[in-house]
Amino acid sequence: MNKLLVGLVLSLGVAGSAHALQGDAAAGEGKVAICSACHSADGNSIMPNWPKLAGQGERYLLKQMMDIKSGVRNVPEMTGMLTNLNEQDMADVAAYYESQTLVGGVADADLAERGEAIYRGGNLKTGLPACTGCHSPTGQGNEPAGYPHLAGQHAQYTIKQLTDFREGDRTNDGDIMVMRTIAERLSNKDIQAVAEYIQGLR
Repeated sequence: MNKLLVGLVLSLGVAGSAHALQGDAAAGEGKVAICSACHSADGNSIMPNWPKLAGQGERYLLKQMMDIKSGVRNVPEMTGMLTNLNEQDMADVAAYYESQTLVGGVADADLAERGEAIYRGGNLKTGLPACTGCHSPTGQGNEPAGYPHLAGQHAQYTIKQLTDFREGDRTNDGDIMVMRTIAERLSNKDIQAVAEYIQGLR
């Protein structure tokens, strides 16, 4: 019983401190030099395999950085990039990128129609829910819940993330495995179509 109580108190303390952590966008601007090589200074990566970070929610970005730094999310390309950043530094970087304006992409029109049907309506036959439930009809995500902004993201990056969730190579979607469960119901063609639609979503 005592161990349970101590564990609960420690958990509440950690959760409380993480919740209280506020990023400073102005401070973050001076901390993104190492990030800009892949993600660009304003977060609009020009390389389709690196995610656009501009306009992404601070809560989501901070969680991803913390997961990558701790090893919960394996991103080999990020090895060592976060080593010298503490939690406040990462919060500042997240706040800076959230403050930036996303530059949207263009979708492949042939694939986007199928992608839109899946994004907005899911698939009743496979039990696939619509993406709009968590990421909003406009792809803006849900910042209070920590659900990411998707609109305008590179299709190539989205394809890799959905495939990694489906194959179990990415597992930092929590114990209820929301994205892994959803991705399991997507074929390769579905993933490509949804990713193209998201890339052109404004």
